[in-house]
Amino acid sequence: MTKPKPRPELAEARQEGLHNIGEAAAMTGVTAKMIRHYESIALLPEAGRTFAGYRIYDDADLHRIRFIKRSRSLGFSMKQIRALLDLWDDDSRNSADVKRLAREHAAELAERIREMESMKRTLEHLAHRCHGDARPDCPILDDLANFSPPGD
Repeated sequence: MTKPKPRPELAEARQEGLHNIGEAAAMTGVTAKMIRHYESIALLPEAGRTFAGYRIYDDADLHRIRFIKRSRSLGFSMKQIRALLDLWDDDSRNSADVKRLAREHAAELAERIREMESMKRTLEHLAHRCHGDARPDCPILDDLANFSPPGD
């Protein structure tokens, strides 16, 4: 049975190339709060700790944080990011699985774009109908107040 490695002091951790959470945040562009969140939902492994209990991160952790950040910037959900990380961690993965996830996400984005374009057209139409003057009547407010979803 091996004895657990003693927790280093922060200065020792830095000499070993490890970074505290503030440094990790600055180096990755991800807030410390989000790094703790990613750890709490197991997208990141539990951080090592210094003798005083401060989180410390190695280069592999920073790389993983950047991977998550890039995935988020492409609009992937946390569930999708977990699947991508699982594939990234699996050396025997099939790239077809990664491609499938990317294509599914692209299709979801296309649908959201269609929905947003429809919202934009509706708002432009309502704004065009509104006089935008000192009168109290407003087609925009009327539409919002009188809308009933299909099937009601």
